[in-house]
This record gives sequence, C-alpha cells and structure tokens, in this order.
Amino acid sequence: MNSILDKWESLSASSGIMRFLDINLRSIGQVMFQNNPLTGILFLAAIAWGSYVAGVPRVAIAGVLAVVVANLTAQWLRVDTESLHSGLYGFNGILVGLALATFLAPGPLLWVYVILGAAVSVVVMLGTTNVVKPWGGALTFPFVLTTWLLLLATYGFSGLAGAALPIGNVVTAFQPYQGSPLQVIDLAQGMFLSISQVFLKASSIAALLLLAGLAVNSLAAAAFALGGAILAVLTAHLFGAESELITGGLLGFSPVLTAIALGTVFYQPSWRVVAYTILATVFTVVVQSALNVALTPFAIPALTAPFVLVTWLFLLPRQRLEGVSEGAPDIEKPAAVA
Repeated sequence: MNSILDKWESLSASSGIMRFLDINLRSIGQVMFQNNPLTGILFLAAIAWGSYVAGVPRVAIAGVLAVVVANLTAQWLRVDTESLHSGLYGFNGILVGLALATFLAPGPLLWVYVILGAAVSVVVMLGTTNVVKPWGGALTFPFVLTTWLLLLATYGFSGLAGAALPIGNVVTAFQPYQGSPLQVIDLAQGMFLSISQVFLKASSIAALLLLAGLAVNSLAAAAFALGGAILAVLTAHLFGAESELITGGLLGFSPVLTAIALGTVFYQPSWRVVAYTILATVFTVVVQSALNVALTPFAIPALTAPFVLVTWLFLLPRQRLEGVSEGAPDIEKPAAVA
C-alpha cells in the first residue's frame, strides 16, 4: 500500500494536473477524516453508485463540480499549501454540492447555486477556523451553514424549488414520533445506511465502499464508523424513534462522524477515549432528533449539524483525557472533518 501511495505522490509531484486531481481525491476522503487519495477514489465510487441506483446521477456530478470549484477557490485565495494539498478546503464543498442537488429540483439555476455554494464554503471555512481554533477545527460547519442559507433562500426565489426538503409546519404543535418494532434485517439496514447517509446516499453497497475506503487508510476509523452506526441504530430504537428514520440511516450519519472524530482523530486511543466516544455518539443521536424537531418550522434538514455541535462540545475539555492523537489535524489550521 505504501509503495502505491509513494508512486502516486511522485506522479502528483511531477504534474500540476495530477496534483490537482490528488487534492480533489483527498478532499473527498477528508469528509470522513481520511487524507488518502485511494480512500477518495472508493468514496467517489460510493457516491457514483448511490446516485446511479437512486436515479439521480446529477447529484454525483454536482458533488464533483463542487469539490473542483472549492479547491480552485482555495487556490485563488492563496490558502496555505499544506492544508490545500491535504484536501482540507474541498470536503465541505463536495457536501454542499451533494446536498443542493439532493434537496433542490434540477434546472440551470441549480448549477449556479452549486458553484456559488462551493466557493462560499471555502470562505466560511477560513473564517470559521479562525474562530474555533480551541475546538479542534471547523469540521463540517461551513457545509452546514452555507447549505442552510442557500436552502432557506429558495423559499424567496421563484427560480429554485425544493424537491426533497422536509415538510415544515410553523403553526401546528410538534407531535412525538410513533415508533414501531424493528426486525433484525431492519436494524442491519439502518446500520449500513447510517454510514452511506454521510454522503446523503441510501445504499448498502455505497456503505460497504465507504467502509473499504476507511479501511484502506485506517482500520480503526472503519471500526469506529461501524461501531458508531450500530450504537446509533440501537440508541434510536431504544428511545422509540420513528422506524423509517432509523432504517433510512437518518439518525445515524452524524453519530458515525462523531465516533470517527473522537475515537480516531482528536484523541489518542485508550479505553477512556472509547467510553468518551460512546457517550458522545449516543448524545449525537439525541441532538440529531432534537434538531430535526427544532428545524421543522424552517423546512430544512439538520445535515451534519448534530455532529459538529457534539464534537465541539466534547473537544472543549480535550486536555482532561490522555492527550491529542499525533494524527489529529493541527488546530491552528483547518481541521478535516467531515
């Protein structure tokens, strides 16, 4: 594996085009904290497959367009080379592109929106990083904020319309979800889709590709992603969440990211860190449900806001654990997310 990566790095160093391709692949991998072009290739395959089977190839195209625009914007803004080459300015962009193409109806203005959102995500990334240095980095907050504002604005524009946005209701009181018994097969589906929904995909095959991409770079990251998905599904089921949300992975994708971040990126592995990560992962399920309810009047999705909020909260007391992992992003620079 190392020899393949060494050859790839030599090839990237010899060509500006190959270097830019490398940056974009690493950006895709950084959605789940992996600075590895092979991971990026497998993640891209997962995105392409998930979009194809859902009959929306435009979503994959929008994601690719967005990550390219984001990295071009980062180069234009003359960001630091090390972070750029690690893919830290493109991962929010690809998520913006995937989300906009998922939630909005197709049309010429959608592509304008994708380009605009991808470029703005870099600006938000730079600004957020300066504000939250003690919290471990911007994570996917630039994606969340940029996408929220763009989606909310569509209600004021006649040229853009929602295709899959949550249905909001401003005046009716919130009603608690009615859970129903789940079969083992349903729990397994919820586990896999919790992983694939990180990229807004509902595909078990995409989830397997994502797990393979994680394992290529870090077996620990793959293990924590799988463990986070299982824990999220069981927690949501225990609390009686709506069954379709559980089986669709819609309560599990943020917990998956929390598990990877705290378990493998920002803290050195230990049993205390595992217990700390479990606590944070369970709480992320609660926060996911809370934000789903809180955002109902605005008819916009929570996206990865629960992951960002919980991870920031659990990183604030980071000095009280065993220390920071040597592989964790430098908090003086934009931290990888997802």
